[in-house]
Formats: sequence, C-alpha cells, structure tokens
Amino acid sequence: MFDTLSDRLGGVFDKLRGRGALNEQDVREAMREVRIALLEADVALPVARRFIDEVTEKAVGQSVLRSVTPGQQVVKIVNDALIDMLGGGEGGGEAVGLDLNAAPPVVIMMVGLQGSGKTTSTAKLAKLIKEKHGKKAMMASLDVNRPAAQEQLKVLGEQVGVATLPIIAGQAPVDIATRALNAAKLQAVDVLLLDTAGRLHVDQALMEEMKAVSAISAPKETLLVVDSLTGQDAVNVAQSFAGQVDLTGVILTRMDGDARGGAALSMRAVTGKPIKFAGTGEKMDAIEPFHPSRVANRILGMGDIVSIVEKAAATIEVEDAEKLAQRMAKGQFDMNDLRMQLRQMQNMGGLGMLAGMMPGMKKAKAAMAASGMDDRVLLRMDAIIGSMTPKERAKPELLNAKRKIRIANGSGTQVQDVNKLIKMHQEMERAMKQIKKMGGLKGLAAMFGKGGLDAAMPGLGAQGLGGGANGGGLPGLPGMGNMPANLGDLLKKK
Repeated sequence: MFDTLSDRLGGVFDKLRGRGALNEQDVREAMREVRIALLEADVALPVARRFIDEVTEKAVGQSVLRSVTPGQQVVKIVNDALIDMLGGGEGGGEAVGLDLNAAPPVVIMMVGLQGSGKTTSTAKLAKLIKEKHGKKAMMASLDVNRPAAQEQLKVLGEQVGVATLPIIAGQAPVDIATRALNAAKLQAVDVLLLDTAGRLHVDQALMEEMKAVSAISAPKETLLVVDSLTGQDAVNVAQSFAGQVDLTGVILTRMDGDARGGAALSMRAVTGKPIKFAGTGEKMDAIEPFHPSRVANRILGMGDIVSIVEKAAATIEVEDAEKLAQRMAKGQFDMNDLRMQLRQMQNMGGLGMLAGMMPGMKKAKAAMAASGMDDRVLLRMDAIIGSMTPKERAKPELLNAKRKIRIANGSGTQVQDVNKLIKMHQEMERAMKQIKKMGGLKGLAAMFGKGGLDAAMPGLGAQGLGGGANGGGLPGLPGMGNMPANLGDLLKKK
C-alpha cells in the first residue's frame, strides 16, 4: 500500500545521505519533494502542510546541519514525525488496543459505510478476542437492510467458532440490540460485538438509528470500519461519523491493496481517533494491531524486525522448533529440516512479505520482482525435496548424477535446480556445524544475550544500525536507534 510513497521518499533521502554536508536550502528542497510525495499519496492537504512545517523547523536547526551525518538526522526527524502523524502520540508509537476493562458483557459496536468490510471485520475481531484475549465472544447482526447480511455473519461465526445471535425475521435493529444484550448476560458472554447496517453518511434516518442503538447498548468501544481504497474521502466519512456518535477508534480494511495510503496517514491527524487495527487480507486471521512506529519504519525502508519475530512466533510449531534446536545443537541438518524451514517461510507470508519487512531490503525486493523470483521458488524447492526418497532426504550425500536426473524429472525441474538446492543445503549445514563449534545453542544465546547485538557483532547492534545520537550506522539503514537494544532477549522470549 505504501510502496509508491516509500520509493519516492527513499529517492529523496538517498540524495541527502549522499552529501557530506547540508545547508538550509538542501533541506528545504528535500522537504518540498517530500510534500509532493505525500500529496501524491493522497494525504489530506492540511495534514501534509502541518507535517512539512514541523519537520522543516526541526531539520534546519544548527544541531542537525552541523552533525556528523546530517542526512541520517533528517531521516530520523521525518521518521519521528511520521510516527506522530500515524498516531504515535497515544502509545509512543505502539498499537492502541481494545479497552475491555468493564463489567461483562463489554459491547463493541461496529459502524461504517456500505461495503467497507464491517461484517468480515466483526468476525475477524471476534476471533482475535477469543484467541488472543481468551474471552468468550458473541456476535449479533443489526443489518436488516442488506439481503442475507445476518446469514453472512452466522456463516462467518461458524467459521471462526464464535456464537451468533439467532435470527428472528422482521425485528428492528433496536430490538435486536436489546435481545443481544439479554442473551449475552444469560450466556455469561464477556464481549458482545454488534454489526450495524452499512449507511451513507448523508442518510440522516440511518444515522438516527445508529444513535438509538448506541443509546441502548452503551458500547465501550465504537469502531469505525473504513475501506482504505476510498482514499481521501475516507477522512470525510470519519469526520461525519465522529459528529454523530462517540468513536473510540478506526479499523482500516484492505491495507494489502494498492491504494495510495493517504487515508491511513491522514486519519489520525484529522479525526483525533487512533487506528486500532488493519485488515490485511480476506482470511479470518488477516487482521493485525496497527503499530504506528512499525508502519513508519516500513514506509522509510527501515524494515520491521519485531513483526517478523511475532509472525514467526505465531506460525512456528513449538515441537518442530524444539526438535530442530536439538539437531542444530548437534550440528545436524538434513533435507527434512530444510523442507520444514521452507514451509515455515511460506506460512509467514513468503519471500516478498519477509523481504519487505527486512531493514534495507527494499531494493532487494524490487530486484526479486524484476528477476521473476517469487514464492513459486519455495514451491519448486519443496517439490524437489518431495521427489527424493526418505533415505536421500536423511543423507543428501547419496545424491549422485543418476539420482539427480530422476529427482529433476519427478519434480518437473532441471538438474541445475537440484544442484542449487543441494548447494544451499550444504551452506546451511556448514552454518549448523559452526553453531556446534560455538558450544551449541547456549553459546549462540550467550553471544546474543550479553549486551545485545553490540557485544555479539560490533556495528550491528542498536548503535551500529541506529547511529546513536550523532549518526554513524550502516549506509541505507538510518535512524534505527529504536531497534531493541537486546534483540537476543526478544528472540528468546518469542
């Protein structure tokens, strides 16, 4: 979603970093380009203007222009301003979660325009509340206007394993809300989600109905669901709804689309309400908390290491990981282990997703796309391993020329592809043996544990990547000072 903006900003900052010294004119010219990039990304004009004024005021200060790496410092200022613009004021750049601290049933009311993804988001949120918060949830559809809207929520409820209020034809939304509250109390439900009808913000009758439901149910959270593909108009929608009911947050759907990202960048600044969640796909688990700092880092090509760790924690099977850890400690690594790693990468979103989250990997991701390298590479590798016998997988050294031809024919690939996979395996096996020499996993953990990455690998820790107060850092990885000082502890914890 932010690719175009990210590319434009990357070009501007590459020019700045390429110069040894900066004067005020250089910074102002760069800020002019940043302003054009923001407007092209469909950011609201007042928001873009305020953003540029704040950044320019800080960036032309003497402490920045006279610092050792002025280009890096300017990028850091832009990064901090982006976090603030996306909603960092409330949680210091972290996600603002749901407020469920109330006597049950806690009511969450979902509002928004027709077709913005309210019903799907309701089911996704119910699944998240059930699995992450460990609370008993219930859903009720108040949409009597759209044909089969109530049936849709019932089907989604069955998919995610969350109860839905039984449908009674012909009931008014206010009566359904009252029945849902009574049912939630009787069934000892912790959280009740009310999926209201999609409405146009110009339709006053439907707005009155929404206010009546809000008065009866007294929701703890009123979440506005906005489709990010609507661009600039999404902000007008948010303002209209905020004038009618007391919104507590926003859910931005279709963040995986190719919209220009202006809605996300403008929403918090215009409405004053935090973006709490982002819908990132059609599957029921494709919803994630909106972290302003991580999104800002991705926009500026700094990557999102913490999200990779969290994704890994959610997708890795503990038993498999422990089994692999034991084998690594002994310096063992066969084709079965490699296959497990490849499948894990697919579960985490594939090569493209991971490359997009790695610091400084923006250009590598573009090169991958240009060369036609995509997630099918992982599937082909899996097919090659699948064409080996169990004995060959356990002992790859058995693979001679004849066996390689058989495997290539069986997997629909070339012998060169089989050779590439074998070479990749050999390199990984060598790395495992290296870990064994270091004293196994304890040695590796100690290396990362004592004083973080700085002690383990000088120049790759928080100071090396972040450039501390006066810059430094690796080229192309600016302002990474907010990276966890002890990444080892974080990884071990996850």
